[in-house]
Amino acid sequence: MKKLLITRALPDANIAAARARFDVTLREADMGLTPAEAAEALRNYDAILPTLGDQFVADTFAGDLRCGVLANFGVGYNHIDAAAAKAAGVQVSNTPDVVTDATADIGLTLILSTCRRAGEGERIVRAGQWEGWTPIQMLGTHVTGKTVGIVGMGRIGQAVARRCHYGFDMPVIFYNRSRKDVNLPARQLDQLADLMAQADIIVVTVPGGGDNTHLINAAALAAMKPTGIFVNIARGDVVDEAALIAALQTGQIAGAGLDVYEKEPLVPEALRALENVVLLPHLGTAALEVREAMGQMALDNIIAWDEGRPLPQAV
Repeated sequence: MKKLLITRALPDANIAAARARFDVTLREADMGLTPAEAAEALRNYDAILPTLGDQFVADTFAGDLRCGVLANFGVGYNHIDAAAAKAAGVQVSNTPDVVTDATADIGLTLILSTCRRAGEGERIVRAGQWEGWTPIQMLGTHVTGKTVGIVGMGRIGQAVARRCHYGFDMPVIFYNRSRKDVNLPARQLDQLADLMAQADIIVVTVPGGGDNTHLINAAALAAMKPTGIFVNIARGDVVDEAALIAALQTGQIAGAGLDVYEKEPLVPEALRALENVVLLPHLGTAALEVREAMGQMALDNIIAWDEGRPLPQAV
């Protein structure tokens, strides 16, 4: 029976399914593997089911490795050096598709919450500071009909775009590094700066790491309208967090909705102090049926590896 390391607690159904097939070690720590721990795991286990925060950097793949597959729990795998893994003969997979709708839903949650100042309003009510309705109380941004700009028109970007267009009559523009044909009314722009300037609401859905690190920098934020709303449901490293904080503090943009952060779980005090920001604790796929589907997809890839078949979701 192959030895499988699961690096973080998963839903009970996934653990039971894994134990029915493999000799499972379930790591109990809440924090991800350090590079040293990741290197040790690669030497000691046949298969690993890692997730966000496990640091499988290039150096961890040095030496004689026992592990043959990293079946990542999550669509984003920028915490794994996939090129180094491939060079070391370690296959890598992820869990696309099953996360699409749940993540897009969080995107809409952040759009609505930020535009309509829902987080700020709830804090006022909970603090007992609400003194009753008035015609000019907490005026926010009307969402219906606003232009949404999608940065990265993959599965999740298109799911956000469909919700915005068909649900809120929002014109959709998008920036993608390659040409992209989509099955909804949407216009592709060639330059990120043009997208940032033309959209009322920006939603970032690109993969993290690599060339996308700090894709949203001070210059990109400076191109936005002063009434602009910025939403990130991608990965924290896509955004220069210091530049975003400065843009929010100075009123360069109107607000932001964030589900991810540059150095999770650290959320800078400067962000937490701002009223014009909605902050969520990485809830993108946080629904039981979604997490169970992710876990099963990761296991299916490990089983495929164990049976000598191609990984269904190889990256």
